[in-house]
Amino acid sequence: MTLSSGELEATFVPELNLLGTSLRLDGEEFLALPGGVAAYRTRHATGLPLLAPWANRLSERSYRSAGVRADLRDADLSTDPNGLPIHGTMWGEAWQVESISTRGRAARMRAFFEYGRADLLTPFPFPHRVGAEIDVDGRSLSVSTSISPIDDRAVPVSFGFHPYLRLPRGRRASWRLLLPEREHLELDDRSIPTGRRVREAAERDPIGSRTFDDLYTLGDVRELGIEGGGRRLRVLFDEGYPYAQVYAPPDASFVCLEPMTAPTDALVSGDCVSVQPGETFTARFSIRPEHTT
Repeated sequence: MTLSSGELEATFVPELNLLGTSLRLDGEEFLALPGGVAAYRTRHATGLPLLAPWANRLSERSYRSAGVRADLRDADLSTDPNGLPIHGTMWGEAWQVESISTRGRAARMRAFFEYGRADLLTPFPFPHRVGAEIDVDGRSLSVSTSISPIDDRAVPVSFGFHPYLRLPRGRRASWRLLLPEREHLELDDRSIPTGRRVREAAERDPIGSRTFDDLYTLGDVRELGIEGGGRRLRVLFDEGYPYAQVYAPPDASFVCLEPMTAPTDALVSGDCVSVQPGETFTARFSIRPEHTT
């Protein structure tokens, strides 16, 4: 399903966890899709995927959150090379599209998913409704995601997105990485936070030969990006996204600037908020591709 406004268009696949597969400005592609949709079907992140109900990895196969204990030992989950559960449970879920509409310049899609099946509740025993409102307004793609409990149980919030971003021109080494002032959260050899934090200054430097798989706490300025070849791509972390993961592996032609509602391993560490019955948690981010020349 493609939403377009002016020269900007974005494509999503509601029957495959609302996966974003394209973001084009003036016909130029700004979203990378390594492995294609086929890779996502086999639980390999690509494009613009929602990671839910947790982003990144968990350090244990059990946890206690919002007063409820979860046992993941028998759950069929995606795992990292260390065998840790990674990127949640919603890889192949079909969303219901509520509406497609226009408002001013914006094209909008609203969709939802009822998280209540037994196989999903085993690793995350918190029934809830996930809602999405996606807008394309000619300048930006904006994604608002909401969590609402559907029974009398509070729901811990630990989801995120994993956008695979690219610029239409130039090699990645020549792109400049745009990062605000932030705190770098140290990770152990399993990519789990150790609790140590180091403040880092804002940067606008070429990526060069550097690689990243780094977790940050953001401050007042919550804008990350890449630029090069007369093009710029900015990701604006709006309400609900105080954390960012930057992922730029070796020998890749993309950079991931990942909005996260909670740090890695939050369900185990308890470092996440919970939304109470009768309330709704909403988080929003925007991606803005631009011509600079």
